[in-house]
Amino acid sequence: MREPEQKKKDEDSLLDKLGPGLITGAADDDPSGIATYSQAGAQFGLNMLWTTLITFPLMVGIQIVSARIGRVTGEGLAANIRRLFPRWVLLTIVSLLVVANTINIAADIAAMGEALQLVIGGGEHGHAVVFGVLSLLLQVFIPYQSYVRILKWLTLSLLAYVGVAFSVHIDWPAAIRQSLAPDLSFNPEFVAVVVAVFGTTISPYLFFWQASQEVEELRAGNGTSSLTSSPEDARRHLLRIKLDTYVGMGFSNLIAFFIILSAAVTLHVAGITQIQTSAQAAQALRPIAGDFSFLLFSLGIIGTGMLAVPVLAGATAYAVADSFGWRQGLDRKLFEAREFYAIIAVATLGGVLLDFTPIDPIKALFWSAVINGVIAVPIMTVMMLIATRSEVMGRYVVKRRLKYLGWLAVAAMSVVVVTMLATAW
Repeated sequence: MREPEQKKKDEDSLLDKLGPGLITGAADDDPSGIATYSQAGAQFGLNMLWTTLITFPLMVGIQIVSARIGRVTGEGLAANIRRLFPRWVLLTIVSLLVVANTINIAADIAAMGEALQLVIGGGEHGHAVVFGVLSLLLQVFIPYQSYVRILKWLTLSLLAYVGVAFSVHIDWPAAIRQSLAPDLSFNPEFVAVVVAVFGTTISPYLFFWQASQEVEELRAGNGTSSLTSSPEDARRHLLRIKLDTYVGMGFSNLIAFFIILSAAVTLHVAGITQIQTSAQAAQALRPIAGDFSFLLFSLGIIGTGMLAVPVLAGATAYAVADSFGWRQGLDRKLFEAREFYAIIAVATLGGVLLDFTPIDPIKALFWSAVINGVIAVPIMTVMMLIATRSEVMGRYVVKRRLKYLGWLAVAAMSVVVVTMLATAW
């Protein structure tokens, strides 16, 4: 009688196998990312589609590494950094992460408020406050398993951008040709947009979030302990991590591809080449592609914002709590992890408050991207050092293929940072 039940348990549905990787990938296409991808398509048309083909394998490699660290050690990235590296390294990285994530939250919430204003009217600041408070309440009061299901369903909001692309005419042979054989240029404007796409796609908060979500999955019962303690679960969980991450990063880059494509065949063709916010992209799209495309694009901004803001705030809280050894986790009640939830509240509400200051959100987002790009390289380097140390990972150190792919991602982001700094000044 037990065999059918065990077989059913072992043969989980695809949705059950998807979690941290899918949510991480979808959260990468936040309103700020949408603005960057829209600008890429508007300014350079189909000639920017190739970037998503390059970022996909790099994201897969480094995100699998982060997930493996969380699942194998049973601790988040910051906790592992705290154990293995000087404290100043940890505090510097986490401090910069907090600043960058808070600015990113502010930009995302502002974009959501603007998008809702375009759809129903009203004040964008009032909408932003509602989104910020709603996001905070969901994180604090919804039980972890229910919250994860909400986040999984929110990933579907990104399909709006696929709908936008298919609601307008596309020359598919040209799109495929430009994706595989782009006309590359080394002029400063082209390089700056490429750097922006890489910087917004491979972001440090994604590393912290996915590693910590693997730890959450452990505590939620999908594995009783870390793989170093329960090696009998290793094959199943490592395969699940691989599938989850491939699907999540594939989904992320597919949506980025369609956002660039939509902007290229509408805004670029119409001569609109400067887009600074995702809401501005939606507004510019309306007279060209029609009300339906405009509505899909706007609702996509709101949906992905509701997904990305909790991930940004949660990644911040995980990093800070791990740095000081505080109890943390969305599976814990408010009174069980007061410091952890306080960080989420400060990051979320701090982002809301930034929208009421004279700070230029576009300049703030630029500096957020610079900080993210700069700290991504040392974080990725540290991750690879952790993942290749047998005293930390035991028998589950990353093997040759994943090791090469991880270090390739580090090298690619190093080039991106150097290019970013060279073109910025």
